[in-house]
Amino acid sequence: MSDFDDKSGVVACKTPWGEWWQTIEEVFIEVDVPKDTKSKEIKCEIKPNCIRVVVKEKTIIDGCLFETVKADDSLWTLEDRKLMRICLLKCHATAAHCWKSLIRGQDEVDPMTLSEMEKKLTLQRFQMENPGFDFSGADVTGNYSGGGPQLSAS
Repeated sequence: MSDFDDKSGVVACKTPWGEWWQTIEEVFIEVDVPKDTKSKEIKCEIKPNCIRVVVKEKTIIDGCLFETVKADDSLWTLEDRKLMRICLLKCHATAAHCWKSLIRGQDEVDPMTLSEMEKKLTLQRFQMENPGFDFSGADVTGNYSGGGPQLSAS
């Protein structure tokens, strides 16, 4: 993760199988897998518009992604044989492309969490546009949808 994420934290969406969160450029997925799972017991298929994760022959995630990803540049790892991490590279890397759910039509993020996600992406956009400034603790006001709010001057 970038230095910005280290300072400002992440806005995660909890799920029955783990959690996911996003930056302007990437979507991160953490899947809790049974202890002592081996990588050969995991099947992870990432396509531009779909993802399928099967652990020990049990389907964990299966469906169409909210938006298109660069499948060839996405990856997954298994950590400590109990946590699977997936990193999806977004095709549309702008603050305006905040995912409302991981899988289209399933478990849409609640409005409060979505607002926090949009705020986070907007602050990240300001950080990218203004290198050298620290926006990790800044406050944003306005409508975040479309990545168009303004930084408030306090």
